[in-house]
Amino acid sequence: MQGVSDYAIYLLDPDGHVTNWNLGAQRIKGYNPGEIIGQHFSQFYTEEDLAEDLPRRALDEARRTGRFEKEGWRVRKDGSRFWANVVIDAIPDDDNRIIGFAKVTRDITEKKEAQRQLEQAREELFHSQKMEVIGQLAGGMAHDFNNLLMAILGSLELLKRRIPNAPDTARLLANAVAGAERGAALTQRMLAFSRKQELKVEAVDIPELVGGMVEMLRRTLGSTIAVQTKLSSDLPAVLCDPNQLVSAILNLSINARDAMPGGGELLIGAIERAVAKGTMPNLAPGRYLCLFVKDGGEGMDKDTLEKATTPFFTTKGVGKGTGLGLSMVQGMVAQSGGHLNLISSVGQGTTAELYLPLATGVADFSHETAQTVDPTSSIALKILAVDDDPLILINMVMMLEDLGHSVIDATSAQKALDLFACNDFDVVVTDHSMPAMTGSELARQLREVRPDLPIILASGYADLPPGSMAEPVRLTKPYSEDQLRKAIESATGVVR
Repeated sequence: MQGVSDYAIYLLDPDGHVTNWNLGAQRIKGYNPGEIIGQHFSQFYTEEDLAEDLPRRALDEARRTGRFEKEGWRVRKDGSRFWANVVIDAIPDDDNRIIGFAKVTRDITEKKEAQRQLEQAREELFHSQKMEVIGQLAGGMAHDFNNLLMAILGSLELLKRRIPNAPDTARLLANAVAGAERGAALTQRMLAFSRKQELKVEAVDIPELVGGMVEMLRRTLGSTIAVQTKLSSDLPAVLCDPNQLVSAILNLSINARDAMPGGGELLIGAIERAVAKGTMPNLAPGRYLCLFVKDGGEGMDKDTLEKATTPFFTTKGVGKGTGLGLSMVQGMVAQSGGHLNLISSVGQGTTAELYLPLATGVADFSHETAQTVDPTSSIALKILAVDDDPLILINMVMMLEDLGHSVIDATSAQKALDLFACNDFDVVVTDHSMPAMTGSELARQLREVRPDLPIILASGYADLPPGSMAEPVRLTKPYSEDQLRKAIESATGVVR
């Protein structure tokens, strides 16, 4: 027993004083035999355990049942702690009187840390899987809502031209359009969270973008919020969608205002930072621009901070927030190749950091290339309209006819191919998300027959395949008649 070095094995007298000390005890606890023999074993316990009288209770249980076992923190000679598995066995004499105790202590700190890391990995995996499922659900719902809103907004726009211009009627139509547009904004947030909205990525000058927002922010946030900026003019450009970034900054600023009900200062700034491998979740090592929005508000406790970016989680009252603001920001930044980092504590305010990739060395960020036909050709075009949703297709056809074009419609990609084989179309406008064959696959087959065919691909998703120089012009749902007209002009070069 004296030569065992893996375990601390030693004996105690009936009162708990150490009577012998093996090599393992010396290695694990740090005491030489002469320093510890005769001392009470309670000096190995933490202050918390001593306050709960754990050493005495351990011996009492060993006397009563013959054995005591427990895991917990123990203290070495140098004051450091280790996680221990402790077993105390009572030693009776022939008359069953307790004459002492045998104590075995194992240092299982590494095992405890391995278990903690495993549990953390499992929790992170579960959270990741949960967010992936929620993201897929949100993306699917947003796609379906986009189609419904496309039908509603399109019908309202067409209806406005077909009914008498009475004040009451116009006001009702305007209210209906405003409600549908708010629904469209909500679906964009859902798509941003699920990372399925289409981003128009380009090089963005942050000082210029934020500088252009300051007055709008001051008007939006009110006179009690002092908007300040800290932006150097030599900051590098970043790669992102400027419109989505403006929306993200506005969201963060409104959150900051709500966290300062009595007023305060809002600081927007940026600094270039190097990110080392493994220091930021899901962020590749390299240099980034850290755009931050800082407030001096109430701050968040640890539990609220952990839930802050969870979709539909909000600390605001009923009807005062959708719980998608931070989720939208997180989704947009992640889709741009960056990361959202929140720093907050109760009473110390909150800082939202947006790590955005630098645009250094990127020459061209646009993927849209206009297809041209003879500008002298007739303005009235023959168009093939394709969508598997009848509600969308009806609206699309009526919009195109309102624009003065001749339209033939198809409810599937295969029907479109059949019609294309026996008609000479000037333009094809097709939905992307269709069963059996997507709009992108349809476009590829049509281009094999006519490489110069102008094609417009409509979708609320960003799940379109990588493009080429002959990539179709993209049209984001829900779209207006004017947006459809501009898409046709971009695809054909024919200006009405």
